Amino acid sequence: MSTTVETVSAAARTAPAAVIVAIDGPSGTGKSSTSKAVAAKLGLSYLDTGAQYRAITWWMLNNGIDVQDAVEVATAAGKPVIVSGTDPAAPTITVDGEDAAGPIRTQEVTSKVSAVSAVPEVRARITELQRSIAAAAEIGIVVEGRDIGTTVLPDADLKIFLTASPEARAARRSGELKGSDLATTKEALIKRDTADSSRKTSPLAKADDAVEVDTTDLTLQQVIECVVTLVEEKRAAK
Repeated sequence: MSTTVETVSAAARTAPAAVIVAIDGPSGTGKSSTSKAVAAKLGLSYLDTGAQYRAITWWMLNNGIDVQDAVEVATAAGKPVIVSGTDPAAPTITVDGEDAAGPIRTQEVTSKVSAVSAVPEVRARITELQRSIAAAAEIGIVVEGRDIGTTVLPDADLKIFLTASPEARAARRSGELKGSDLATTKEALIKRDTADSSRKTSPLAKADDAVEVDTTDLTLQQVIECVVTLVEEKRAAK
């Protein structure tokens, strides 16, 4: 019996400390790719909060909600059941039991998500969901979005804010959206930045204690290595 206790104690001593990592930044900075890779490499859970806002937007559009009517959106905000899988190797998202991973990436959803996300009742609903998922992540979690370090998880162990020039971001996003025009993509990104940064409730902003990483001239692998190092340092200090 004592041997078993000693073995468990030894394992507990050598197991890495659980950490909550908040990664924020505008579109096209590499948030999703970096966050998933870091979580996979370090054995952490992963949450794409943007997918949740896309999911609720998709549900609104499918259910005839006028997404330009803040009152109508607020009234419907509590209705859809959104479930996010946190495996970085295969993140999933369902709405009312239906797989929404593909449908939420359409241009229609992309063009409407900022309006829906700006409604306080929507943000309150999704923020509560995000906090519950983070609290349940026993091994730690990487949470990526736009207001994680400032609003959702202000007590996160590590906060990182990714940035990049509009040109670099547009080029990356155009590469993801085959056949899209670079100038049009850049204009759409800047418009989204303005909407997200100027909304009254939980705007896109860098937390005072966040580490800023400019990804403009870095490869994805370099960004991943940089963030992994930051997380490992934070783990070692716990």
